[in-house]
Amino acid sequence: MEPSAEAHAAQIDRKGYTVIEHYISPEQLELGRAFIKQQAATRNGEYFCIHGIEELSGTMFAGLALSTPFKDRMAQLYRLQSGREPATEEQVFPVIRCLQGRSGLKQSHFYHFDATAVTALLPLYIPTEGEHCGDLIIFPNTRHIRFNALRNVIEKAVLHNTVSQKLVAFAVRRGWLKPIRLKLVPGNLYLFSGYRSLHANDVCDPSMLRATALFHFGNPHHESALARSLLGANKRRAKLDHNGLRPVN
Repeated sequence: MEPSAEAHAAQIDRKGYTVIEHYISPEQLELGRAFIKQQAATRNGEYFCIHGIEELSGTMFAGLALSTPFKDRMAQLYRLQSGREPATEEQVFPVIRCLQGRSGLKQSHFYHFDATAVTALLPLYIPTEGEHCGDLIIFPNTRHIRFNALRNVIEKAVLHNTVSQKLVAFAVRRGWLKPIRLKLVPGNLYLFSGYRSLHANDVCDPSMLRATALFHFGNPHHESALARSLLGANKRRAKLDHNGLRPVN
């Protein structure tokens, strides 16, 4: 019997993450991988990212993001972590992220906090040979959920800059900082609080393919014009609204 949302939330609070093993079937994993291979073939072997339900329409990733049981799980985790109800119109925001080639190297050790309280990570392709497999690196629950949007913006400004990122990466490589390192297993679902936990991926060998599906839910600053204007660069770049949909003109 699968653990309850309360059990998952408790594990996230205690360990920084929780895992649902074999969350998707081997057949679903192959469907997801087929989509990744199709997309990767058009990107000249370099890094790419796909944002939002509409860009992923017709794929298993959009179907998962739109499924009621999946959204209910994410919403329950948000309630347990924040003590508040999510916005009624908020949707799960899916992202496909694929590291490959030299440009993929630039995406390593990019330490950041997510805009949403709940992050679900579904690995699709993960290297298993060599030293650099793109492990997930987490500093678990290093801050609380901030309902003050200005404070959140200031914290992100301090950490989401080149100098801070390089300092943290250097300290991790030297062993001065000791985060959690997760060896991801394709088909498992990893749940953690991306908002509270500083995280990044380790270096991935440019000759290898590392592909994951990410699902974000529970923006504490959903109604904040300040947060929307200063944060959420990925959605603006993809010309999406805060729910990952293309605005109707």
